[in-house]
Amino acid sequence: MEAYEKYMKEALKQAKKAYAIDEVPIGCVIEYEGKIIARGYNKRNYIKSALGHAEIAAVKKAGKVMGDWRLEGCTMYVTLEPCPMCAGAILQARIPKVVIGCMNPKAGCAGSVINLLQMDGFNHKTEIIRDVMQSECSELLQKFFRELRQKKR
Repeated sequence: MEAYEKYMKEALKQAKKAYAIDEVPIGCVIEYEGKIIARGYNKRNYIKSALGHAEIAAVKKAGKVMGDWRLEGCTMYVTLEPCPMCAGAILQARIPKVVIGCMNPKAGCAGSVINLLQMDGFNHKTEIIRDVMQSECSELLQKFFRELRQKKR
């Protein structure tokens, strides 16, 4: 669990970068052979694109580092359970393991709403480790949305 926490702390640093630019604070890192090869954080509003998710940014960077779209042997650490788009990208990239900070009961696709990462019928399945640093990941998101609601008042 210590190694998971080490990398989740790095994903949280990425989430805080999103928070600093008023984006939903979700962060992601991808590790390969004990080294972080890619980082990403939410930038949907900043780049004006629905594709601006932390996981998508990290997968794109990792592919460049690995020199391949297949990210076999990599582990993704993400502060919030992936959405359908990001779960699809994880499957397409053949990422064998995803470590999740907190679950997303409204849109999560690693077990909350649906589990795309382990669905029968796909040619690839991803191991899922849940609730690593759950309170820290959850608290950052709760703080962000609490402040957002206060701004709207």
